[in-house]
Amino acid sequence: MHENKDEIWAHFHALWHDINQNETFPSERPILAHYTSVDTLEKIMSGNELWFSNPLYMNDLDELRFGINEGVNAFRKNQKIMDTCNSVAQYKALSDAFEYAFDQFSNKHELDTYVFCLAEHKLDNRDGLLSMWRGYGGNGHGAALVFDTSKFEYIEEGSPLTISKVEYFTKEERLNWIDGKLAEFATLLSKMPIRMDMLYLAAYALFERLKTFALFTKHHGFLEEKEWRIVYQIERDKFELFDHMLHYAIGQYGVEPKLKFKVQPIEGLTTEDLSLETVVTEIILGPTISSPMAIRSVSRMLEKVGKHALANRVFASAIPFRA
Repeated sequence: MHENKDEIWAHFHALWHDINQNETFPSERPILAHYTSVDTLEKIMSGNELWFSNPLYMNDLDELRFGINEGVNAFRKNQKIMDTCNSVAQYKALSDAFEYAFDQFSNKHELDTYVFCLAEHKLDNRDGLLSMWRGYGGNGHGAALVFDTSKFEYIEEGSPLTISKVEYFTKEERLNWIDGKLAEFATLLSKMPIRMDMLYLAAYALFERLKTFALFTKHHGFLEEKEWRIVYQIERDKFELFDHMLHYAIGQYGVEPKLKFKVQPIEGLTTEDLSLETVVTEIILGPTISSPMAIRSVSRMLEKVGKHALANRVFASAIPFRA
C-alpha cells in the first residue's frame, strides 16, 4: 500500500496530461485586451488596481457552477470508480474525502475565487473587436486596456494565481469530458493501491482537476472571444498575500465580492518593477466615444492620477460603429 504523499500526488497529476503547457502561460506570452467601461478604467488607474470578479456573476451562467455540479454528480454515480475500489469501506473513504473537498469549496472557497478576463489581441490592432465592444466595452462607450504578458513575471510555485487560455465546448462535450476524466481517474486508482487514510489525496486531485476544467472552459457560443483568464483561488494563497485585496463593489447585481488586485510588486511572487505602466502597452477608446477630444481627456485623466507614462498611449478605435 502506497503511503508516500508525494508519490501519490505525482501519480494522479496525470489527470492534467490533456493540458498542453506549450500553448498556455508562461510558455505562450500573448498580447491581451481587457474591455471595460470608462468609469472602471478611471478606477483602475486611480486605484492602481485590477478588479477580479467572482465567476458566479459572469455572463456564461453555466460555467463554474455547471462544471463543478456536473462533475460532482457524475462522480457520485460513477460505477467504474465504485468497482475499482476493493471494498465498501475504501469507496466510502474515497467518497467522503471527495465530498469534503466539494463542501470546502462550496462553503469556504467559492466566495473568494476570482477571475480577470481578457481577449487575445493583435499588436497592430488599434480598433479592437466589435463583438467585444458590444459585450464588455459599454456597447462602444468603453475602453480596452492592452497588456503585454511578456512583461509580467511571477513565481508560479506556490502562487494563488493561474493564467491560462479558455477552452470552448458544447454542453454535451463538457459532459463527455467529465465522464472521460472520471474513467481516467478510475484507471489511475486501479494501478496504485493506496492506504485508506491516504485516499484523500486522490480525491483532492480529482476535485482540483474538475474545478480547473470548470474555471477554464466556456460555452462554445463565446468562441470568438478567444479568452484568457487570470484566476485567483484563496485556498492556494498559503501566505495570505492577497488578503488585503479581498473587497467588494456595487454592481448590477447589488453588492458583489471582488478581488482588487494592486498592480505593484509582491515580495516573493513578482518582479520588483511590476506596475500598470510596465504591462499596459496602450489604451483604446471605444468606437462610440472615439474623438480627438476624448483622447486628450483620457490622457489628462491619466496625468491627473499619476500615470504619466500611459498618457501618450491612448488611441481611439476607428470602427464606424455608433450605438
